[in-house]
Amino acid sequence: MATATKQPPLKDANNSSVRVEIFDQAYNLRGSDAEYILNLAEYVDGKMRAVAEQTKTVDTSRVAVLAALNIADEYHLLKRGGDENKADYSHRAQRLCSALDEVLKEPAKRAG
Repeated sequence: MATATKQPPLKDANNSSVRVEIFDQAYNLRGSDAEYILNLAEYVDGKMRAVAEQTKTVDTSRVAVLAALNIADEYHLLKRGGDENKADYSHRAQRLCSALDEVLKEPAKRAG
């Protein structure tokens, strides 16, 4: 499991250093949100451990590439779903705007 310890800020006060451990390797990472970095590291560590367990491989590079492909697949599936939802929401918003325009025109017709 990934672990982290917050190091004192390096140069930039907004970018603190976070020490994480991913697949038994330590990394010092910098960013403005240490908790977010830790969450990412835990996610990657979990993916790598799952791949290693499923494939029974000990080659760290191979595990890393397979985990990266797994994460990329998840990303693209979510992105594709988001794009489809965005188009659907846009279409629905246009229909609602048209319906609202019609409703707002009706009182003008009655008044005239």
